[in-house]
Formats: sequence, structure tokens, C-alpha cells
Amino acid sequence: MSNVLKHGMRVLALLPGVDCGGSGGCGFATCEACANAIAETGNPALCPACGGEKVKAIADVLGVEPVAVEEKVALIRCAGDAAGKERMAGMESCQAAKEAGFLYSECQWGCIGLGSCVKNCEFGAMTAEAGKVIIHKEKCAGCMACTAACPQNLISMVPKDATSFIPCSSKAYEAMTLETCGHGCIGCGECERACPQDAVHIIDNCAVIDYEKCVGCVACAVKCKKKIIVDEIHDLTKVKEEIAFVKCVGGAKANKKLQALGIEDCGKAADLHMGAMGLCEYGCIGMGNCTKVCRYDAITVENGVAAVDIDKCVGCGDCSRACPRDMIVMAPYRGVKRVPCNSRNPQEERLKVCETGCIGCGDCADNCPENAIEMVAGNPVIDGEKCENCGICSYVCSRELIAERIVPEYNYLQINALKLNCGNKAERKW
Repeated sequence: MSNVLKHGMRVLALLPGVDCGGSGGCGFATCEACANAIAETGNPALCPACGGEKVKAIADVLGVEPVAVEEKVALIRCAGDAAGKERMAGMESCQAAKEAGFLYSECQWGCIGLGSCVKNCEFGAMTAEAGKVIIHKEKCAGCMACTAACPQNLISMVPKDATSFIPCSSKAYEAMTLETCGHGCIGCGECERACPQDAVHIIDNCAVIDYEKCVGCVACAVKCKKKIIVDEIHDLTKVKEEIAFVKCVGGAKANKKLQALGIEDCGKAADLHMGAMGLCEYGCIGMGNCTKVCRYDAITVENGVAAVDIDKCVGCGDCSRACPRDMIVMAPYRGVKRVPCNSRNPQEERLKVCETGCIGCGDCADNCPENAIEMVAGNPVIDGEKCENCGICSYVCSRELIAERIVPEYNYLQINALKLNCGNKAERKW
């Protein structure tokens, strides 16, 4: 028996022993063929499913120097359901579904969810649950068989110790992504500009991480407008610049009346002539369009008005985009005082339709010692840079609307992340 064959047999005993059916990254149909190729070429790292210890053991068998290998696992670059998963659920395979075509309203780059990749995984590292493919990182050997099975080319191999991921592959422009998928990258480039290591780049309208440069800091996650960057180390509910703010506290009257009329959608309600019904035309309708799009369970409807849980909100802005009345704005996390009212009616009209909103009296502006409050369309707007938080405006407000928003201090991760690309602007204002 030749040395190549002898070495091949010994190498085969060290391989995972799970044939990938020719789909693995080694390029061979069987583990035996791969083992013989390793023995013949003297390359101990030919099998991608072998980690550092096994590669060293194979190198010892071959009598060659061990080589450094980076263990990798699979990552599905999609986190949404926009590729027609529900419509395609009964089709034979992901390939068949792709050939059938996507609708205009569907993401043609997303995960189809039929699990063709799961069937190719011989290590039990992938499962399909309700149309969502789950990768079990602890079981993934990095063989790459799943990548060959995905007709969407959604599966990438990333370093096993990586902690930040961008689960999106869409090439669509921002408007289309916002229309089709709440989890998609909009290609805004904020992450790219924030990264101090030049490790994130927008390629075909989608952010991509270069793991050879990435050091696992939190800058990209902080700056991501959609908050879709998965971070396995830091708490996204704390690492944020902005949170949602609802410019209304008195929607109960409108909510009850509209529900009595059988209206259950904010968009339909916003088309009605609310003034003719004795309702505020500028207030929250409270039908929950915003709650339906929130991925973080951070916004609820309480007493007919949308309410934001600042501990859960990550500042993605999905609720703001879903509100047909532009009632929800993004406000600084470490915030300034704000007035939760959006009315532009005269004072007499406000008093008729709402018992809790701002009446536009201007007492707060007249009494502010720092001239930090300006009346705009009958509503006070507070300049956070001028405000000294003296509390006078809150004291004189007859409806007790103006109050300091109690927000946790930035944690050290956020402070450090926001300083990374600021140069001498470490003390920048919000």
C-alpha cells in the first residue's frame, strides 16, 4: 500500500465522517476522496469542517507544518418574511419557488423558507420552524453544504467568534425595502460612516461586514437607523441615540368613537373629517398601526393613545413611518423636555375637542428665563441646547404637560461607541 493511501486512511479517521454529498466546501463527493486529496497534496486544511485541533492532528499524520485556520459557521443573511414565504409554503423546494417568481410586493433577495438548506445539512445544525430557518451555531461544522443548497445565495460563512451580523441581502433601494420588509437594510450608509475600522461597506444597497477588519465594537449597531444589526454582546435597548416620542396624550375620545364606527385602521381613520365629529384632527387615533410594525414590543396603545416603553425602544423608526398622522417622531434618547401635543387648532377649538392636550396659551414660553421655548403653530417647541431644566415651564403649564423625561444615563458602551468617529467632538451635543 502506498504512503498516500496509508496517510489517506489515517486522515479519513480524523475527518468528521459525514459526507456532504459533494456539496461541501472541499469540492469532493465523499470524505474518502477528500482524505486522499489531503494525503496527496499535503494540505491539512482542505476540509472546511475541520477545526484547528483536527487540522493540527492531520498535519502530524502528514508530517507537515500545521496551518492556522479560522473556524467558521453559517449565517443566513435574511431575518424577514418578505420573500413570499406564506404564499410559497406548499412548493417543492426553494429553487422551484424562485423559478415560479416573486410578486412586486415581495423581496426577491430574501429567504424563501422552504428549508432546502436544512435538508443538505448532515450535522443537524439547521432547522426550519414556521418558515424561518434557524442555524444552531454550536452544531455547525462550517462544511458549507448549506450554501450550495440556497438558490438565493443568502448563506455566508462567518468567523465562529464573530459577534456582529447583518442579516439582509436585499439589493432594493430604500423606499422598496421600507415597503416590503421591516427587517431589511435600507443602505443609508450610517454604519459605514461610523465604523472606525473601515469594516462595513454598502455593496449593492446593502451593508456588508468585512470580518478581517471588524473588531466587534458597537459603533455600527448604534448608528443603524433600522436597528437590524445583530449584536451578540451589547444590549441594543441601551445602545441607541434616539427613541420614539408620541406627540399626543389625549386620543381616548377619538379612539372610542372610531371603534364604535367599526374602524380599526389608523390610515382609514386619518382620511375622515374628524373635526365634523367633534374630534381632534391632529391627535393619535390609537388603532395600533404603530404597534403592528414594532419588532421590539416597545409601543402599545393605552387608553386610546400610543405609548412608548423607553426601556424597550431601540430607535428604529418603524412606528414613525407607520403613523399616517406623523404623530410619532424620533427624539434624543438622553432627552430634552417635549410637549406631547400636535394640534394646530385655535385655542377655542382645542378646548372643545381635548381635555388633556396643549391649549397653546404660551405661558411656558413667556416665563422661560433662557428663552428656550418658542411657540410654533400654537405649540411650544423646546430648544434642548438652551434648556437648563429649571422646571419653570412645567410649573406654569396649566395642563401639566411639560415634564422631564426620565431616561437612564448612557452606559459606557454607548459613550465609547459614539466617540469612536468623533475626533475632537467627544463632547458633542444632542
